[in-house]
Amino acid sequence: MKHFSTTPLRRALPIAAALLLATGAAPAKAASQDSLSGNWLHLTVTRGTPQSADTRGTLLLCAPPQGHRRAAQACEQLAAVNGDVRALPAAKDTICALVYAPVTARASGQWNGRPVEYAETFGNACEMGARTGAVFALDDGDAQVPGV
Repeated sequence: MKHFSTTPLRRALPIAAALLLATGAAPAKAASQDSLSGNWLHLTVTRGTPQSADTRGTLLLCAPPQGHRRAAQACEQLAAVNGDVRALPAAKDTICALVYAPVTARASGQWNGRPVEYAETFGNACEMGARTGAVFALDDGDAQVPGV
């Protein structure tokens, strides 16, 4: 039985993968964001701990509104606060269960030519919806928040 040494190949694969990522992935991401104009946000919602694999995301464009099923409402809410997610008014008369099921909302993008960065962890999806309106309503579960 012959044995072949694969040690040089094993060493070369991670280096080749790193080079591909460094030269291929980064310029593609930069080019896609650089080519966007107007008001846009990359939105993500992660359920559970930061190590959770349950993350949903979308690109919200506001001219015309598109990105998720409540894009028009989200763009309208953001326009009212000049793109400042922290300034969104909390929903009145919303009652959320005292169940701890953490949800982290993140937004990164541009509004009226200025950069937008936002990240906040809420106790559960209801609290997130009551605080951020339609902006982070990326799936059916988030869209069903009472009072939003």
